[in-house]
Amino acid sequence: MSLSGDVCVVTGACGFLGQHLVKLLLEEEKLAEIRLLDRSVQPELIQDLEGKRGETTVSVFEGDIRDADLLRRACRGASIVFHTVSLIDVIGALKYSELHGVNVKGTQMLLEACVQENVCSLIYTSSIEVAGPNPRGDPVVNGDEDTPYSACLRFPYSRTKKEAEDLCLRAQGEVLRNGGRLATCALRPMYIYGAGCRFTLGHMRDGIRNGHVLLRASPRRALVNPVYVGNVAAAHLQAARALRDPRTRAAVGGNVYYVADDTPPVSYSDFNHAVLAPLGFGIQERPALPFPVLYVVCFLMEMLQTVLRPFVQFAPPLNRQLLTMLYTPFSFSYQKAKRDLGYTPRYSWEEARKTTTDWLALMLAKERAQVKAK
Repeated sequence: MSLSGDVCVVTGACGFLGQHLVKLLLEEEKLAEIRLLDRSVQPELIQDLEGKRGETTVSVFEGDIRDADLLRRACRGASIVFHTVSLIDVIGALKYSELHGVNVKGTQMLLEACVQENVCSLIYTSSIEVAGPNPRGDPVVNGDEDTPYSACLRFPYSRTKKEAEDLCLRAQGEVLRNGGRLATCALRPMYIYGAGCRFTLGHMRDGIRNGHVLLRASPRRALVNPVYVGNVAAAHLQAARALRDPRTRAAVGGNVYYVADDTPPVSYSDFNHAVLAPLGFGIQERPALPFPVLYVVCFLMEMLQTVLRPFVQFAPPLNRQLLTMLYTPFSFSYQKAKRDLGYTPRYSWEEARKTTTDWLALMLAKERAQVKAK
């Protein structure tokens, strides 16, 4: 069902996913207005969107997701909210209070604004990390939303994302001020890649420092299924259409959907090599140290982090939970999203890989120069 004439809010509109989603909405829907809500909205983004917006109004709402007045103004008169904003922290660099404030409190305040301003649909961008892997490293191969699994989340990031996801799902059916009902759903993308992904760029930078050889952080057997950002944006659009359609709204509302595509299952390290190999990067055959040794090293670094916390903010580059994630086979199917939302990947693996590699090629000279300068 079309979103034509609707007013949409995109939180985190300047983020990696947010920008791709906004551009897709402008390309495929004749919206009345798209409201970009972010802490800081770059003039370059607005300029880039100018030629794509057609008759759609693009409005900027700049500020903190924890600003209740900002949220009320952004949601006033809107019918759909795409909630993509999140603090991402996999190494423990941020304080828990900051992660909780943005990821959980910000989500709660946004839901309250939706109720007060009669927003009828909200799509929450969750994460594969709310599912695990657990500290035991129990694998999942081609799982689905009904696969039984004991998550036992240790990452503050994972915990706050799960709390926020639960808040959104519990808000399903909440009564709006005008007597209507709020419909919500949550999308759990796998590791998202594509042009603009700062994590892939960071791995390229590390490879440059290592003589154009990528460090192997995960063994070949630890298969996961990354997903291209263009396909994740398409899944969000399909979710909004499904919540907009009276025939599917009740069935989709309150549900979680994994979002993947046809990127071949591969370890995180081998994925990085797949998109960087055309640029002349090699990769180590095996991790530098065995898993048990790395686990002990991570434990000791975490203890050091705890001891130093009152005096200095120290974040080790690797911890036990991240190590477990890198070593655990953990893949999921998108069949439920296909069945309920009508989602199918827009971009093939070949297209996604080429787009990503082409972008990395554009960044390569700049990254080499920066590494050399240091």
